[in-house]
Amino acid sequence: MTRPFLSIRNIEKTYGRVVAVQDVSLDIAQGEFVTFLGPSGSGKSTTLYAIAGFLQPTRGDVLLGGKSLLSVPSNKRNIGMVFQRYTLFPHLSVADNVAFPLRVRRQPKAEIDAKVAAMLKLVRLETMADRMPAQMSGGQQQRVALARALAYDPPILLMDEPLSALDKKLREEIQIEIKRIHNETGVTILYVTHDQEEALRLSDRIALFNAGRIEQLGTGHDLYEKPASRFVAGFIGNSNFLHGKLSRSDRSITLPDGTAIQGVALDKVGPGQGDVSIMIRPDHFRLHNGEAAPRLVGTVTDTTYLGEYTQLTVLTAWGGALSVRLPPDDRASPVEKGQSIALTCAPLDVRAF
Repeated sequence: MTRPFLSIRNIEKTYGRVVAVQDVSLDIAQGEFVTFLGPSGSGKSTTLYAIAGFLQPTRGDVLLGGKSLLSVPSNKRNIGMVFQRYTLFPHLSVADNVAFPLRVRRQPKAEIDAKVAAMLKLVRLETMADRMPAQMSGGQQQRVALARALAYDPPILLMDEPLSALDKKLREEIQIEIKRIHNETGVTILYVTHDQEEALRLSDRIALFNAGRIEQLGTGHDLYEKPASRFVAGFIGNSNFLHGKLSRSDRSITLPDGTAIQGVALDKVGPGQGDVSIMIRPDHFRLHNGEAAPRLVGTVTDTTYLGEYTQLTVLTAWGGALSVRLPPDDRASPVEKGQSIALTCAPLDVRAF
């Protein structure tokens, strides 16, 4: 069995009676891009800081190449770090900011100059070497911070909410740059964010944190299509949660209007019968075409055309509101507000909890 490049083993961090991180374990391959995703206070940044050496875990270990890092000071771990705040030296030029970690390591001037030039080319700022940070936009400053973090060839790059201070358009532009740089350098990246779209766009795998634990670890596809818990289903993507009654005898779930759905995945439901919560993604609904399939009848209360899809709000017979996204093939005849429609979805797209 191949030894993991970075191994986080049963990390726990407590502050008195408050448990910030509890029993977090994760193996990361060299060159992998793993995102720690979750709401505020879920433990993702605390775990990152334990890897960086900014805090000492109460229990557990962090191993790089099979060797523990816990006794190694943060400044000796040779780990790159990019924060939400750019932390550039305001009195130094762009080139001098990038060169700083190399000068601290007393590298020869010729090597420093060559590396600075290479890093600025990597982040596409080679024409701005002589500028001061105050003369640059937020996105440009963050790219300088990224170049500085990569300048000394760290084996791991840690990024803590690096784009949260930027506007949406600029965030998306820098995300593309980060993905390109990751592909070009092959550096192992651990990335913290609360933005699920950002996590889905960037990551090889996502560790979704909740209440100090990893709720689920997997690809974006895994977390979206096969959520391991109701929390994951509600946090990743948009979801409709409906109340139902489970019958184990025929593996069916009956909704409040009497609609029975059979063939639903029940791996997240305990034994026995009774109340269950089911989740259906808005984009998994289709207009009922008359085929023999379970259907939900409702009234359209709102419709918005958004180009790639039409967004509907549908009021069910029992008074619940459904969010529905109709793809192009379901929009030949425009659906109008006040119209009664029937919806269906594949049983395998229904998740029960």
